[in-house]
Amino acid sequence: MIDEKFDAIVVGAGMAGNAAALTMAKNDMKVLQLERGEYSGSKNVQGAILYADMLEKLIPDFREDAPLERNLVEQRFWMMDDHSHTGLHYRSDDFNEERPNRYTIIRAQFDKWFSQKVREAGATVLCETTVTELVRDTSGGVVGVRTDRRDGEIHADVVVLAEGVNGLLGARAGLRERPNPAHVALAVKEMHFLPRETIEARFNLKGDEGAVIEAAGTITRGMTGMAFVYTNKECISLGIGCLIADFESAAETPYGLLERFKRHTSVAPLIEGSEVKEYSAHLIPEGGYKAIPQLYGKGWVVVGDAAQFNNAIHREGSNLAMTSGRIAAEAILKLRSQKRPMTAENLALYRRMLNESFVMKDLKKYKDMPALMHTQSQNFFLTYPQLFSKAMQGFLRIDGTPKVEKEKLALKSFITARSRRGLFSDAFRFVRAWR
Repeated sequence: MIDEKFDAIVVGAGMAGNAAALTMAKNDMKVLQLERGEYSGSKNVQGAILYADMLEKLIPDFREDAPLERNLVEQRFWMMDDHSHTGLHYRSDDFNEERPNRYTIIRAQFDKWFSQKVREAGATVLCETTVTELVRDTSGGVVGVRTDRRDGEIHADVVVLAEGVNGLLGARAGLRERPNPAHVALAVKEMHFLPRETIEARFNLKGDEGAVIEAAGTITRGMTGMAFVYTNKECISLGIGCLIADFESAAETPYGLLERFKRHTSVAPLIEGSEVKEYSAHLIPEGGYKAIPQLYGKGWVVVGDAAQFNNAIHREGSNLAMTSGRIAAEAILKLRSQKRPMTAENLALYRRMLNESFVMKDLKKYKDMPALMHTQSQNFFLTYPQLFSKAMQGFLRIDGTPKVEKEKLALKSFITARSRRGLFSDAFRFVRAWR
């Protein structure tokens, strides 16, 4: 297919792959990026949140032409039972700044734009090309890739694996294990189209302002997971996801959860009268720090979702992907400037640089949270949302019952459901995992 040798091959054209390819190409490396889709983003109809700080490090003037939807001025967190929600709501006009911090985006549009920036930086981008295996030398080091094209073997000094959480290339090559079902969530999403003015009226927005709702509770039927509502300019991204391990053990379907979430009395008015034009499913890494695989070896590094870089507690994925791709590229650039070979020993620089970044520091902070949420999912996603709803009903309903009696009844319901020891244990383990 291509006779020439490249300085680097990047497998995948998502957030991490584009960040890595762009960083290396801008610094005069000869880069080949391979993407199996028709174009970057063609297989991704995900609505997502973009964190500006991470993209600014790659493209400082991205706001001039990037396909951005709305800058987020409002965040809502909902704890839901079947008929109500208890919410935490934060909104600030400070987010209407000259250079907003967060935006909603539609990945199919954004990734295509991002890929164009990679091409403009000088990288060669080949789409509709599937990498079937890694090419190794006699010592087992990675020296290139083999594709599904005729004569599709291509050589490079280093291969950057940005193939996503479900990428099988690294697993087939024995570089990492297949993802554990307890470490990956399956999320389904719909795009609900409404007139722009309708969206702004329903969410109390103006201009390009946006709002996000993130919800947990009985909507996931006791499984570990969350739902979301994102506002775009002329549509609403609405979805829900749970761990694959929970779907395997429960008699629930992703689409069934989504349908119930859409019909919930707190959600239905937000999408009433909308037209659904897109439905998609995607996998999200949820294992956290303890699920991170080997990140480097002789001639290769792994970045983004394939490396389990997602902060599930803060729902941060794209920023970790872009940052890991950039740091991997910077490590490779540093080795190249020093004329050092891409050995495992030298590429360990990538892991050391990551350890000094917010990526590893944040993931390490919450290293015990994924396991806690999974093992205690019935309590955190079913029992407590129901108890909180019942307590709020008692607090707000005026029926002649003395308040002291209502407080006793609310406390009794918690103790009956979990026991004093259980309540203390849940609180202790949650605070310990959070810290």
